[in-house]
Amino acid sequence: MIRQAFLSTRVVLPEGIGPATVVIADGKIESAAHGHVIPDDCEVRDFGTDCILPGLIDTHVHINEPGRTEWEGFETATRAAAAGGYTTLVDMPLNCLPATTTVAALEEKRAAARGKCRVDWAAWGGVVGDNQLHIAALAAAGVPGYKCFLIYPGIEGFTMVDEAQLRRALPEVAASGLPLLVHAESPGPLEAAAASLAGEDWTKYSTYLASRPDEAEIEAIQLMIDLCREFRCRTHIVHLSSAKALAILGNARAEGLPITVETCPHYLHFAAEEIPDDGTLFKCAPPIRGKINQQCLWEALLAGVIDLIASDHSPCPPEMRRRGAGDFRQAWGGIAGLSVSLPVIWTELRRRGLPLSYVARWMAAAPAKLAGLSDRKGQILTGLDADLVVFDPEASLTLSEAQLHFRHPISPYLGERLWGRVKHTFLRGNEVFSNGAFVGEPLGVELAG
Repeated sequence: MIRQAFLSTRVVLPEGIGPATVVIADGKIESAAHGHVIPDDCEVRDFGTDCILPGLIDTHVHINEPGRTEWEGFETATRAAAAGGYTTLVDMPLNCLPATTTVAALEEKRAAARGKCRVDWAAWGGVVGDNQLHIAALAAAGVPGYKCFLIYPGIEGFTMVDEAQLRRALPEVAASGLPLLVHAESPGPLEAAAASLAGEDWTKYSTYLASRPDEAEIEAIQLMIDLCREFRCRTHIVHLSSAKALAILGNARAEGLPITVETCPHYLHFAAEEIPDDGTLFKCAPPIRGKINQQCLWEALLAGVIDLIASDHSPCPPEMRRRGAGDFRQAWGGIAGLSVSLPVIWTELRRRGLPLSYVARWMAAAPAKLAGLSDRKGQILTGLDADLVVFDPEASLTLSEAQLHFRHPISPYLGERLWGRVKHTFLRGNEVFSNGAFVGEPLGVELAG
């Protein structure tokens, strides 16, 4: 058995950043200790002043395979992940065909993934209008939790759920002990907003923003708080956009309800005031809101009201983004940014004078907890998988297509000046990405519960 010792003057351990040695054996972290005490039988890799981070975990990724591999796929998504410092992805149950709402569909996804993955992965199950009888079976088959939509998700193969359907599903979800991830927008406020915008210019971002009012998020989140209180099921609000919902979320958490929250890099980096008209690459739902809203999201992250950052990587073929020649009604929504989430967030932390340790908290440890992986992933700790990222925080770049690595190199981040570069990514001690190149054969495995 070959033992390795990774050295750096800046290792991001749970207790802080400093000089440390990480010893790896048989794919696991054998020890992680401050200072540079190196066992005699170790191969040494000294990374100097580059930072060593725990491998990042993205719990909100649309891989789209099987069924829509022309949008993305396990091969391309996991390449982008490795290049971006991610060592684990959790795939959303929609956009693929069939949607992951039954065990049979989960098995099709497993077959599609076999031999293609450069990082580890898991699959959320889906809660839809008619699959209550499949919820327990999906848990037994190994999904880490479930995803549902309170509005029409905009795509065939996955249905929204209303309150009555949620009430039928939630006893099964609660009994599983697994989290329910919720796209929290309510249809009523969206329908009212759409009616009020008849005749408006839909090439203007301001029109699109007005079509997704804060009230849609607030109403949906309040419903989920009430149902969480009633059924005591773990509830996770995905891609929080509206800062106006933070007060009720903070109160629910203070009450002790099992509610967690994520937001996304695009909400923390872009602001509505800067989005150009016709800029449909910025379209997502909920929408990117204004600068004051953005600052409130940052404050909520620092206060612990928001738990984690997930990419919501949602790619599609380029022609779908350009559909309607800049018409926000016609263009497909979703931000593609899996490979650049780390430098995007580090750029924003650096701007605010905040340390890299927040990346480890929000993009590794907290996602691992949500997905039930804390016993294997998410921190540089003895006994966990040796998933590590070597990151140069002083490097800067202007983002080009060559740095994206996912199937279609289109993204609103193109042209952004960002700080930080992933130099190396290690999966269970094996180097899978090094200085812009992918190393070896795909080694990723499914992490089934």
